[in-house]
Amino acid sequence: MTANTEKELILITGGTNGVGLETVIYIASASPKYHIIIGARNLSKGEKVHKDVQARPGIQGTVSVVQLDATDDASIQAAAKKVEHDFGRLDVLINNAGICPERDGQWPDRKVLQDTFETNVFGPAIVTQAFIPVLKKSSSPRLVNVTSIMASISSISDHSLPYSGARYPGYRMSKAALNMLTAYQYFQLKSEGFKVWAFCPGYVASDIGGDKEERIKQGVDSTETSAKGLLEIVEGQRDEHVGCFIGRNGAKYEW
Repeated sequence: MTANTEKELILITGGTNGVGLETVIYIASASPKYHIIIGARNLSKGEKVHKDVQARPGIQGTVSVVQLDATDDASIQAAAKKVEHDFGRLDVLINNAGICPERDGQWPDRKVLQDTFETNVFGPAIVTQAFIPVLKKSSSPRLVNVTSIMASISSISDHSLPYSGARYPGYRMSKAALNMLTAYQYFQLKSEGFKVWAFCPGYVASDIGGDKEERIKQGVDSTETSAKGLLEIVEGQRDEHVGCFIGRNGAKYEW
């Protein structure tokens, strides 16, 4: 085990880009009490990101990396064993890894749907089950599944939202399934002291969907706003909404 076991230990899957990377940077900049473990599908990319983050000005916490492919059971089990070996416990698991390979206005084929569910639903389900034993060793285990307001069935008819109507069906279905997983995990784990949330990072300029540059031109929020919302969960500021579907700025959504 390392000296970082005295810190609050946070694992972020999909931590090498987008909301995941911004959250790594934001939390590591917030306090020296945090140690962030970057879950990286590609270890060489993860190691480069790790080095880049540590070299940034203003970083107070510590950072490490673990190879973790949310679509590969062997990778997941190896990551759980490594975290337990290196740190002895885990305090916060943020299931952030997600994809949206479809294009707006196009119906996804079977392969695209399978790939989407593999990463966005099966991944968080299997990752969480693998890490439950090491999370149980925390005095206050926290589990966050990064979802989307597009998962809310009521949102599809709310024309005040940017993605109302018949758009991104595969992504919507996968995140709706992730919300059910979150609700199940809340009831599964609450008696053991776990706090569980589904968190929507908002409509931000991430890599999901493949049109990041266009959204930046449209004035869409940066991923830093999402990272701030995740830090609030880590810090206990959203404990009143345990077991709920929440968003940034204190928002709480209908499932």
